[in-house]
Amino acid sequence: MVRVQAFMLQYSMLESRLAPFIQEYMYRNGWASLRPIQAEACRVVFDSDDHLLVSAGTAAGKTEAAFIPVLTQLYNQPSSGIGALYIGPIKALINDQFERLTDLLEMADIPVQMWHGDVAQSQKTRVLKNPRGILQITPESLESLLINKAKELGRVFGQLQFVIIDEVHAFIGSDRGDQVLCQLTRLAQLTGNEARRIGLSATLGDYALAERWLAAGTRRCVTTPKLESAGARKIQLAIEHFYDPGLVVRAIGDDRDQSFNPYHLHLFQQTLHQKCLVFANGRTAAEDAVTAMRSIALSKGYADVYYVHHGSISADLRAVAEAAMRKLDQPAVTAATVTFEMGIDLGQLDRVIQLESPSSVASFLQRLGRSGRRGGVSEMRLVFAEEKPTGEETLPEQVPWQLLQAIALIQLYLEEQWIEPPQSLQYPYSLLYHQTLSTLASYGEMTPAALAQQVLKLPPFEQVTQDDYRLLLRYWIELNHVEITETKTLIIGLKGEKIVRNFKFYAIFPDNEEYTVSHNGKAIGSIMVSPGTGDRISLSGHVWEVIDVNDKTKSVKVRPTDKAANASSWRGTTGDIHTKVLQRMRRVLQEEQVYPYLQEGAKVRLKVARDYARKTGLATQTVVLLEDEYACIFPWIGSRGFRTLERYLRNHCRSALKTKGVRGQTPYFLGVNLGKCPVESLRSELQELGHRPLSSELFMAEDETPKVQKYDAYLPPEFLRKQFVADGLAMADVRSWALGDRF
Repeated sequence: MVRVQAFMLQYSMLESRLAPFIQEYMYRNGWASLRPIQAEACRVVFDSDDHLLVSAGTAAGKTEAAFIPVLTQLYNQPSSGIGALYIGPIKALINDQFERLTDLLEMADIPVQMWHGDVAQSQKTRVLKNPRGILQITPESLESLLINKAKELGRVFGQLQFVIIDEVHAFIGSDRGDQVLCQLTRLAQLTGNEARRIGLSATLGDYALAERWLAAGTRRCVTTPKLESAGARKIQLAIEHFYDPGLVVRAIGDDRDQSFNPYHLHLFQQTLHQKCLVFANGRTAAEDAVTAMRSIALSKGYADVYYVHHGSISADLRAVAEAAMRKLDQPAVTAATVTFEMGIDLGQLDRVIQLESPSSVASFLQRLGRSGRRGGVSEMRLVFAEEKPTGEETLPEQVPWQLLQAIALIQLYLEEQWIEPPQSLQYPYSLLYHQTLSTLASYGEMTPAALAQQVLKLPPFEQVTQDDYRLLLRYWIELNHVEITETKTLIIGLKGEKIVRNFKFYAIFPDNEEYTVSHNGKAIGSIMVSPGTGDRISLSGHVWEVIDVNDKTKSVKVRPTDKAANASSWRGTTGDIHTKVLQRMRRVLQEEQVYPYLQEGAKVRLKVARDYARKTGLATQTVVLLEDEYACIFPWIGSRGFRTLERYLRNHCRSALKTKGVRGQTPYFLGVNLGKCPVESLRSELQELGHRPLSSELFMAEDETPKVQKYDAYLPPEFLRKQFVADGLAMADVRSWALGDRF
């Protein structure tokens, strides 16, 4: 009892240190006290000079954990310019946090302002004229500021106290995350001021790595509050499987359940009268799901409460979906991609539906956490559909890979609370090109020594030597992307100017050529694949007939139609899958456990898969002979290792063993056309991988220069090869696999 009283006294004393308007906000909203993560964050900010990493589950109060102490500090020690910079990965999250902060700051004289592509220029001008309070921004808009407003940044950010980076797991280990580290270091160089950093995340698998990332380029330590668990998260999971019969012909007016596709009917029934998010792994799947559910609802006389939310939907229509999801006590169903995976507050959702498997444990947890907010049960129902078998499927085509992957992800979380560690790039040369031109654009003119000193001090480029950078600068001068003046200084060259002055330069991720789609002059969204006149495309959950395509302006005019879509609108890729996930998938096939969350259809499908695996040996044998000239390899290694092995089969085995070809599905299986090569020779060759010296020549053609990142086209061939060997291949993973697997 004495310990509890002392604990409550500490919390009471801590809350008395908060700014008066925050105390008033807590009182008005019925907060009895700060949550533990919020209290610990306040201690770090108030009583130390450290950076802060806040890692807690969805709806645990992370946003307030950052802003309550930050706002208190800004209240006690006002800055003459921007006092806190909030960096969010997507505009929708920034918009959401803007609304939450506006409410919190209602009684304070601390303005909060947004800066991204959808914000009016007049509003941005006001921020520059009178910089105060909090600025919320995307990495791309921050890059634009560094390039175009460099001379004003000392005045705007000279007294910056804090940088808050939301969803840090979305940045760590990516080019975009490295870009953010470059930006923060450059901002400190320009202003002579190093702000404290606060990182927020609900899904971190490696705290030490996240702390190193957050502190990169600074002299401060990082403190991560470690809290005792308040009890296991309450979750409710269900997995169901269907064989999709394909197109179902339904007579007009027929609203019987058996007249609809059973997979689509299940989605409709699971979301009926509910407030639900339906997560899809791609935009096409999201569109198809909403189109099907809306069709069933209208046929049965129910209201249209269906929406779509992804990066190719217009900002206005995305806002409509967000508003519908926030309305209290009204059903709404939105199919979304990663845009709703982030920490946007949608209030109390009844459940989350996941179509197919997420690509990672981290993604599974992010999506699961969208429901069960405010302390409720987090409910996710995963739904799988395979084409109805014809009896002509090959061995690997008879394995329910997505179902196995979902079970593996769930079991890794339930058994070990494991989350994938991010993979950092060793040689981010594409980003080096980008930051070199960005720095030159910011300063206008620099000596080679000054440029090298500025750029090579940026955290991502620790592995780049002075000699390598000198070679790169010479190459960019030859390309006329950089120009050397008569006084031996460097400026951006004519060809470089065309790249830097394009707004797409601000982003480090690759461009997508997209066509704007409109109906009666109003934008609906955009598509990647150019359609033909008369094609029917799905967008915003509706089907449209294309009436005009203008390739010059990249615009498409459409009109609504009640017919089914017949053209693809997007190309997509799935995320990389970790080796540990593949290994757990293998165990799913080998073990007898009946997982309690499997529904009847999923139980039957898993049993069939396990029986088939035992019969064929695909879960125990790495190489399975299908017929005289065709073998299948089941490596059970992650995406990078899988792609490395595939290269070995294409580049080395084809010449060494005279195999004829390789095809497969990443990262599940590889089919090898043996030709006249005995299968035992293939097995021996793969086993030898564990013992022979591995060099890039085994995995790459002699003159191959892979271009993967956005600016790889502007790198010398030797740098492309060096970059790809270090960051694109996983030779160590393949060696470990060859030593440890059974052939």
